[in-house]
Amino acid sequence: MRTLIFSLLMLALASARAETPEQALARFVDGVQTLQADFVQTQTDEQGETLSSSQGAMALVRPGKFRWEYQTPTPQLIVTDGSKLWLYDRDLQQVSIRPAAEALQGTPAALLSQQQTLTETFQVADAGVDGPVRKLRLTPKAKDGDFQSVDLWLRAGTPVRMLFRDQLGGATDIAFSNIRTNGRVEAAQFRFQPPKGVEVIDSTSAP
Repeated sequence: MRTLIFSLLMLALASARAETPEQALARFVDGVQTLQADFVQTQTDEQGETLSSSQGAMALVRPGKFRWEYQTPTPQLIVTDGSKLWLYDRDLQQVSIRPAAEALQGTPAALLSQQQTLTETFQVADAGVDGPVRKLRLTPKAKDGDFQSVDLWLRAGTPVRMLFRDQLGGATDIAFSNIRTNGRVEAAQFRFQPPKGVEVIDSTSAP
């Protein structure tokens, strides 16, 4: 039995290594149509010192629908239906509404939720294999982007961690847990009605 388990493990690892970085990324893009997870997000400066840490939950439906909710330490909600994006700050009692494409550019949400081939905008390279987890490094082809690189950890085509390095040397590290893929996600999660009494700043309204 031990020999059989070991052989199967070696076969799985060999298969993971045989897959090119582009194929591994395509398996994520093509295979994950919905994703729900909890997350821990940590931001560090260029010296590696922690600036902030937060926790929350997220959900997405491709293409373009996304919900990112910070629960601690400061409640904040980001929702997009693919056209508009709502940012609700509970402490400020304020809702900002912006065009989704403009607001999400260069963010983890854009990387996770876009449907087009990521190899069109990123150079993709291997960054190692740790058991069943494949690490890819994505480097933007455009030199004027918001970040230097993105490290993406995939387990069976599903993201378990992302690390964004910005142009100034800081980083945003997002670790996912309680991950569910390709399940039913309620459409109501991607709609938002500002609560009564909050300030609404709408950048999508015609002048």
